[in-house]
Amino acid sequence: MYVRKIYNDDFILQEGEKAGMLPESIAKEKVIGQLQRDNFRKAFTGGAKMAFGTDAGVYPHGDNARQFAYMTKYGMTPMQAIQAATINAADLLGWKDRVGSISAGKFADIIAVKGDPSENASELTKVTFVMKGGEVIRR
Repeated sequence: MYVRKIYNDDFILQEGEKAGMLPESIAKEKVIGQLQRDNFRKAFTGGAKMAFGTDAGVYPHGDNARQFAYMTKYGMTPMQAIQAATINAADLLGWKDRVGSISAGKFADIIAVKGDPSENASELTKVTFVMKGGEVIRR
């Protein structure tokens, strides 16, 4: 299973200095950021099974869903990106019996958005409803 984060490049280059990142880290990102994205595309088009990954410690927590747009920009369909974050990630963690899909006996972790994320994965950055473990967290 291949896990690659490719959103963080933009954050580091645009906000890294203000966020207190070391100049060496920013310089490294200028060199390898696009290479990482190109390798993501190559791995995906080459048939690698992909799981969603982020560097949420690099950018503010809550911006994780920005990764979806980059996954589609570099080769995936929106549904493939969603599956990377759900069923594929559950499989990678060995939790397919508990999470990753909506079915009886699973944790009931569900989000809702106004738009159609299967058409535009960026809709996943606009969450309007959250259910965690069957309990409504946000309406």
